[in-house]
Amino acid sequence: MTIGLLKEPEGELRVALLPESVKTFIDLKVNVKVEKQAGETAFSKDENYQAVGAEICERGEILQADLVLSIHLPSQEEIDQLKENQVLVCQFQPLSNKELVDRLLKLRVTAFSMDNVPRTTRAQSMDVLSSMATVAGYQAVLTAANQSPRFFPMFMTAAGSIIPSKVLVLGAGVAGLQAIATARRLGAVVEAFDVRAAAEEEVKSLGAKFVKVEGAKDEVSAGGYAVEQSQDYKEKQQALIQEHAKKANIIICTAQIPGRKAPLLITKETVESMAPGSVIVDLAASSGGNCELTEDNKICEKHGVKIIGNSNLPSSMPMDASKMYGKNMVNFLKLIIGPEGQLNLNWEDDIVANTCVTHQGQVMSSRVKSILYPTETIN
Repeated sequence: MTIGLLKEPEGELRVALLPESVKTFIDLKVNVKVEKQAGETAFSKDENYQAVGAEICERGEILQADLVLSIHLPSQEEIDQLKENQVLVCQFQPLSNKELVDRLLKLRVTAFSMDNVPRTTRAQSMDVLSSMATVAGYQAVLTAANQSPRFFPMFMTAAGSIIPSKVLVLGAGVAGLQAIATARRLGAVVEAFDVRAAAEEEVKSLGAKFVKVEGAKDEVSAGGYAVEQSQDYKEKQQALIQEHAKKANIIICTAQIPGRKAPLLITKETVESMAPGSVIVDLAASSGGNCELTEDNKICEKHGVKIIGNSNLPSSMPMDASKMYGKNMVNFLKLIIGPEGQLNLNWEDDIVANTCVTHQGQVMSSRVKSILYPTETIN
């Protein structure tokens, strides 16, 4: 079997596999072809890949590989050129991209979406969302600190005392918890909000105060993700969050619901009431943003508040982010590579079955099937 590693589109500095990860597949008797300069922006040159046994090729040849690997989805034109039973492994958010899933079904491509890995104990080592959220949460706080006109920690100086910055983190998943930990290490006073009851203990363990809204729906069936809440809860949530947001110097927004628009947590009226010089970093920008005034991939200033809309902060740490992503990929691909380097798709494995979106014209993921095709029979 041949794995083809694609170079990511312009603006993305990561690569799906660093040379150290490629070597793992070479040792598994898999041929690996790497697109020219695929790892350049992650500080891995073509020679580094060649040194571990990979072949450097042009993009067209990579797209002919048995298994095509990348972080971002190839272009629509390139997808249409994929052959039946070719394997594509990347991230393409199938729950919010039914048109793409329909196309993959028609092409009879075997497509795995790494953002669809089930959140189970056994799958933790393959969870690219958690790995990249760790990077995003860390970078969000550093970005805010660089943009803020205030110190994070308290200082006692000859010129007087400087009070610590107040940080509010919205969403206490992996990104939120990393943001809390980083802000605390920098000396800020931190509060955090999450609809999941289980998050309270984790927030407090990091030294932050938990902002609790009573009456949240916390479904076990959601697999650790946030779920849509009732209108009554949303109103209570909105009021309490606004109260705390107005007092914050820094707000880190991380709240998202898979397959849906990000929940609106910070209104324009709240932004207007925040102190001039405050900073909002919105990691949910690509799915609509938690802040009403967020603009995706832009830094804007509204009413004296700087709002940073960036859902791709992991790209700003390409070396370690690529290392983490590559390790996740190695752990996952070992599930579908046999002892002689051949493709081995074991549909009895729940991780393989639920990460796979399409195979031979069928939807394999039970989660994707139940949400996108609840009443349809896919042929």
